[in-house]
Amino acid sequence: MSAYSNTTHVLNGTKPSHCSSPGNLSAEKIGKTFAYCLLLTVSLAGNSFIGILVYKTKTMRKTINFMIVNMAMSDLVFPIFALPLKLAELYSDSWLIRGVPGEALCKLVYFLQDISTAVSVQSMVFITVDRFGAVVFPLRSPLITSKLCLIFIPATWIVASAVFTPYFFALKLVENRGGLTCALRWKEAFGDSSSEVHFMLAVSAVFLYIPFVVMLILYCIIIIKLRTEKLPGEQSLKAEKQHTKRQRSALKMAVAIVLGFAICWIPLSVFNILYLFVWNTSTGLPCSIMHYHFIASFTARANSAVNPCICFTFSGNYRRGLKSLFNCSGGLKNIRKSHTELYSIKSKDRLVPKTANNYAARGQKSNYFVMISTV
Repeated sequence: MSAYSNTTHVLNGTKPSHCSSPGNLSAEKIGKTFAYCLLLTVSLAGNSFIGILVYKTKTMRKTINFMIVNMAMSDLVFPIFALPLKLAELYSDSWLIRGVPGEALCKLVYFLQDISTAVSVQSMVFITVDRFGAVVFPLRSPLITSKLCLIFIPATWIVASAVFTPYFFALKLVENRGGLTCALRWKEAFGDSSSEVHFMLAVSAVFLYIPFVVMLILYCIIIIKLRTEKLPGEQSLKAEKQHTKRQRSALKMAVAIVLGFAICWIPLSVFNILYLFVWNTSTGLPCSIMHYHFIASFTARANSAVNPCICFTFSGNYRRGLKSLFNCSGGLKNIRKSHTELYSIKSKDRLVPKTANNYAARGQKSNYFVMISTV
């Protein structure tokens, strides 16, 4: 998020010229361009596939998947606006568009970037709360019902939009070294009594630090619950294996989500704190710190690509849906419809195939049906 990395507005165009020789500078630009393009591709493809799979698969239209789609759509907005801007900054020291369109784009780009990440973080918290309720209180009704989900999803966008509304007043195009720069002019917009540092710290606390602590605590409780959980009655070997498999899968998912969020955002958070409160920036920053800033910013932006990767890695439903999407090219539904048979269990050792029409014609009812696809 640019609010959490608002030092970007200050650092633009301040990289010491001696940090790279002309030859190394060209290689550095090529490397960064490749990295941003790779991140853009993975983020666009991964988050788009998640939305498509949930839309096309009725069995996946559940509360938790709706939250995942909300997170994916917010992660989809981020690369569309953030990464092209970073690519433009690599090859130009000035804002490329002037006039009213340039001023509007300056405000809109950073506004949408931060909305995107704020919505993504809120969605992750709701997903964590949903899983917490399912594991810790399995016999109770879900903490986030379908009706609440319809309220929470638009609420994440409304809250994020309200929080970052000041951008429309504080972000302006200003002349800088013969070119234009999209800069944050907080005191000009809100007076000397207001500080962008306080705003950055408040936003970072609300949308980064507090959510991380909440998710960490809830997932720790989930892990403890799964480790101490005992199946009622006598456990068969099969039931014990299934329980162990489910336990390990839940543990891996919990660790992946928390670690992914932490790895992506902690480096940039550390940089921002040091930049604002420790380092003397009046004389410029060393090259090593500037390189660290790029790495920290890149890992934070990579969170939009990490989230769909976690979904496809740990969810069998998403993997199977993705495989079907590529293998069947949209013809999966028709193939299944024409090649599916209903099997009625007539005896313990014998399966008798019947079609749905035969059951309707004979007026017979069967208590057990097995859907078997010949695809």
